[in-house]
Amino acid sequence: MKILHVNALNHRILQDEKKFIADSDNNYTQRLISIADNIENSKDTKPILLLAGPSGSGKTTTAFKIREILLERGIITYNISLDNYFVPKERFPVDENGKVDLESPAHVDKELFTQQLTDLFNGKEVTLPVFNFPDQSRRWGAKLHREKDDIFIFEGTHALNPTVIGDVAKYAHKMYVSVRTRLQYDVKGEDDKLLDPAYIRLMRRIIRDILFRGREINRTLDMFDSVEAGEVKYIMPFKNTADYSVDSFIPYEVPAYKSFVLGKLKAAIAENKSYERFRPIVQALTEIGAISLDNIPSDSLTREFIGNSSYNYE
Repeated sequence: MKILHVNALNHRILQDEKKFIADSDNNYTQRLISIADNIENSKDTKPILLLAGPSGSGKTTTAFKIREILLERGIITYNISLDNYFVPKERFPVDENGKVDLESPAHVDKELFTQQLTDLFNGKEVTLPVFNFPDQSRRWGAKLHREKDDIFIFEGTHALNPTVIGDVAKYAHKMYVSVRTRLQYDVKGEDDKLLDPAYIRLMRRIIRDILFRGREINRTLDMFDSVEAGEVKYIMPFKNTADYSVDSFIPYEVPAYKSFVLGKLKAAIAENKSYERFRPIVQALTEIGAISLDNIPSDSLTREFIGNSSYNYE
């Protein structure tokens, strides 16, 4: 377990903010380069990367970055979201109470997914599905087939779940991405003042939901338990099957989130006492110095959540 103390974080910001940001981003990129090396070296037998992680883990940006690294080496690489393999709404899974289970891997059309991955591996043409979220329907999109040396990155929350991927894992590298670092936020150095990584992912979701999904903070907070329960049940049991496990924590990200989250979360807690359990986020953000968002590069993983990214997430 990696722990970063808020005092060390604030020191780096005050010492040289731009260098701190550049060093943090470079460190993350270097870890992905070593994974890209392995993918490149086995592209004939394993031309597929299955990349999974819980909500707010930064897996989409991570997939983009790996693709970028491979493209710079002249390797044609395609990024495909597993969300496009969702079944249409008439086939949505329900739980024991008859409610739609939004976290279930049964949302993924396993038969279509595994057949298309097998076809791609064998050089056959496939027509990719496109899931339309507003009306929860499926349409058909681009045609695709694998040329020699092509790489396909399939990214999604259930990309490591054996009930989804079946036997296609033998064609693939498997990767798990999530926040692992804990932030020690008490300036007195008390060991129990550690911010759970789930709360860092929650901050990411709060900002993303407000900026890009039109959701108020209370709705994101209300969804926390169900989202976390789904991750514990459907995602985390399979993280140890991954060939690569990557901590997506970016050291300067929490200072970047301060201006977005602190005021809104304080107000939410004041209005609804059930949100009191999220107070550690307020305490951590209070102790952390802010940074200039203008210093964060457009290809930063943090931009996936605060906006103005050079990557297209649509």
